[in-house]
Formats: sequence, C-alpha cells, structure tokens
Amino acid sequence: MKLATALHAALEAGQHGEALRSLFNQDATTVEHPNQLRASGAVLGVEEMLAGSVAGASLLQWQKFDIHQIVENGAEVVLRVTWTGSVRAAVGQFKAGQVLRAHMVQFIRTRNGRIHQIETYDCYEPFEPPSNPSAPV
Repeated sequence: MKLATALHAALEAGQHGEALRSLFNQDATTVEHPNQLRASGAVLGVEEMLAGSVAGASLLQWQKFDIHQIVENGAEVVLRVTWTGSVRAAVGQFKAGQVLRAHMVQFIRTRNGRIHQIETYDCYEPFEPPSNPSAPV
C-alpha cells in the first residue's frame, strides 16, 4: 500500500520522469485498458511510463488522486480512485484551465519492494467541448 500511495503523492507533488524511477522495478509495466484517451489501451514499460509522467506534468497545472478504497492482498493492492487534473495550456482537444476527471480502479503489484505492475481501468468523465462551437471536436 505504501508504494501505491507514494506514487500518487509524488505525482500530486509534481514529480515526474527520473524522480519516479526508484518506485519501479526495471522491468515494471502498466497495462492500461481501453479508455477515452487510449481507445485500444496500451502496455507500457518503465521508460514509457516515465516519459508519460513528463508529458502529463507539462500538460497539467496540477493533479490530485482521491483514494476512496484500498484493498491489500499480499503483494497486490487494489485502489478505487478519483483522479482530477487541470490543463495548463490549450493543446489538442484540451483548453487551458479545463478540469479533467477519471474514476479509476488500479491493481498495483509489487516485487522486491518496488512496483512491478500497474493494471488500470480509467473511466474519464466527458471532456468539455471547445469554446468555439465551429471548432472540430
């Protein structure tokens, strides 16, 4: 449980990239099931996870993880979480100041005192449409 909550706390504090590496095994993976941002889902290795954290930090002004429930079973922790983030500047389909929210269930497995696998089911709330009604969605 400590590693899972440490990861969320680090992300909330704005840590990303190499600052997170010590939380993960060298061969750690994330299995991201299909969602509004990744229609086909994805399996990411550690390097991709760290790069994703850098991209997320540049996109977001802030992010917060509200943990509603934790179930621990040996080396696996299951969390029910609401993630909220605010967009820093307009990019792609997002506009500055837009608040994003996802309801998530994460299975976090550890090995040798580090995170070995994250399996996540992310259910994003609908994204706000662009303020210009003639703009493509």
